Amino acid sequence: MTSQVEADTRIPPRVFSVKSEPSLSTFKKLCSGAAYQEDYPLSSEVSSNIPIYDLSRFEAGDEELQAHLQDEWHHILLSGPGVVVLKNMYRDKPLIEKVNSVYGGIIESELKEARKGDHFASGSANHRIWNSFNKHCSADPSSFFEYYSNHWLALMCEAWLGPAYRITSQVNIVKPGGEAQVSHRDYHLGFQTAEACAKYPMATQIASQLLTLQGAVAHCDMPVESGPTRLLPFSQRFEEGYMAYRLDHFTEYFLENYVSLPLSIGDGIFFNPALFHAAGENTTKDVQRSANLLQVSSAFAKPMESTDTYPLIEKTYKFLKARFHKDGESIEVRAFIAAVAEGYPFPTNLDRRPPAPGGMAPESEQSLLMRVLKEDLHWGSVLEEINQMQRDSVG
Repeated sequence: MTSQVEADTRIPPRVFSVKSEPSLSTFKKLCSGAAYQEDYPLSSEVSSNIPIYDLSRFEAGDEELQAHLQDEWHHILLSGPGVVVLKNMYRDKPLIEKVNSVYGGIIESELKEARKGDHFASGSANHRIWNSFNKHCSADPSSFFEYYSNHWLALMCEAWLGPAYRITSQVNIVKPGGEAQVSHRDYHLGFQTAEACAKYPMATQIASQLLTLQGAVAHCDMPVESGPTRLLPFSQRFEEGYMAYRLDHFTEYFLENYVSLPLSIGDGIFFNPALFHAAGENTTKDVQRSANLLQVSSAFAKPMESTDTYPLIEKTYKFLKARFHKDGESIEVRAFIAAVAEGYPFPTNLDRRPPAPGGMAPESEQSLLMRVLKEDLHWGSVLEEINQMQRDSVG
């Protein structure tokens, strides 16, 4: 008679085992892929297997073009090299310099309070601003509005995550002599031990990459010697990657095969969080490598950092309203609303916030903001509506 245990073995395991080492040969085969410019016809070039798009070539309002760009970017992140560079994502260099000065003031203030740590480096090697998203808005709402109304940022976020994404950001400034990171994968599972990762089903591990977009905006010119992110194209396709990246022979392979590209101020780089990557060593004598690190979460995921949307809206509504009066429901207006307001109305309290008549869900903060802009409501009334919505959402 077949035992119960023997019968069960016909079903494949649902989880990866820490006792079963991932295949380095399979990993090498996946990472030996190649990308070509003809694969991504809207790209400007492909360098070191990384597609590069010069956004200065494109008209911002061309919806058909934008859809094709999003198709290419999504394919790159999911099935292609896993990383894309957007040249001239921010063409307004004085804006970047203004934001740099805001960041400098935040860093100076926080250094007086306490020394802050980093994921991979000591506080003395880096300057790090956690939750720079909220802090930037609080310190200088005007430049915050201009920075996060960038339509290319919104287009990239939607390409990978769809609508109702949530932006968080952390500023990282690496001084000359700053050491390289160890190669890794990112949040969610990248911030857990192998033993903790092993508790999550294989399908969940593979699907988790679809919940987060990793990115950065260069806030200075970054020659390769300054240590811009080291990347291993195609490595996001390795299903056991969250179990593998901590192993020495995978780290050695990364160090022997990674690529890195120089970036100019205002360039953006975005990658699949499952891509093996690491910040490089800053071997320069005079470049403080400065980037705004963007971690964007799907509507269906929990962001790593908490963001309070009420003060964001409170401090920036007058700028948003002025832009709406000037340009209407422009791509910049839509981009900013997507950045600062919740677009997904759950979780909520359905006793207090039942679905709208004829709908399946209550109103979101994003739809509320667009509605009050069109109704031309007074600032105080807008804040009261947002505040009431947030109070009613609590269980």
